[in-house]
Amino acid sequence: MSAPSAPDEVILDVRDLRVGFTVDAGRLPAVDGVDLTLRRGETLALVGESGSGKSALAMALIGLNRGLRTEVTGTVDFLGENLVAARESRLRSIRGARIAVVFQDALAALNPLQRAGSQVVEMIRTHHPSSRAEAWNQAVRLFGDVGIASPARSARAYPHELSGGMRQRVMIALGLANNPEILIADEPTTALDVTIQAQVLQVLRDVQRDHGTAVILITHDLGVVSDVADRIAVMYAGRVVETGTRDQVLGRPRHPYTRGLLASVPSLTGPVTGRLSAIRGNALTGVDRPAGCAFAARCDLVREACEAPVRLLRRGQENGHLDACVAEEEP
Repeated sequence: MSAPSAPDEVILDVRDLRVGFTVDAGRLPAVDGVDLTLRRGETLALVGESGSGKSALAMALIGLNRGLRTEVTGTVDFLGENLVAARESRLRSIRGARIAVVFQDALAALNPLQRAGSQVVEMIRTHHPSSRAEAWNQAVRLFGDVGIASPARSARAYPHELSGGMRQRVMIALGLANNPEILIADEPTTALDVTIQAQVLQVLRDVQRDHGTAVILITHDLGVVSDVADRIAVMYAGRVVETGTRDQVLGRPRHPYTRGLLASVPSLTGPVTGRLSAIRGNALTGVDRPAGCAFAARCDLVREACEAPVRLLRRGQENGHLDACVAEEEP
């Protein structure tokens, strides 16, 4: 278990992070100058449309998208260590031990030829010397902790023999195998029915309560965000366009893109208002990106000021609630 610390301790500090992928048309700026902080024990949700840079950002934090056709710059300060500059051997010692990932597609992420429990055993023994029997017993305990029925029997099953919800729990058990300080959950409830989704989210909440683990939750599901997030960062075209607490961003959204996302989600309370709103146009996907607001082409509030370079998030009226819209006047 992590050492006790102040609840507002910054465990991850991201500054001017940029991720560019070399494609036939040039350099695709998947992440374009992002600043973020993550505090111990909190859940930070990254939200936005597909292609907004959420997963590219998360994978860059621990070097999972490094390659000959990828350029990553900026700073990812993990308790005083810059992970962008870290060697691959150093990152391998951190991945799965101090920062773990729960991938979106559990069936694709798990080894189909290896029993579920054996994969957790491998994760444990990679970072902590122990006998196979000790690691197996720990894996079975983890299966029980994440709510897998008949954990001893399920640990002997192959991934295809488990349901989608159970496979996702196996992924969470893999992530928790070494009691990491940060858990990156990439769309952990995609393709799960609402009952199983609620159970998986409860497992993540239990993890934070019991271990003080910080969670980066990548999702496009604003219902999930409203249920579990402490803070939210809204991404568009590789940039963060709004950030703040859950109540600030969902209750008092400032950026037109955030408002558009919220308007496209049906409400469970209040009268039925007819057709849902939709954000006109399409998200940017090419290598050419404007120096100014990337959302301007789809925004009803666009004006000349939106062409100015957007680099820093401006502070709104509320403390910690930041957005990148220059078209909106201060209230």
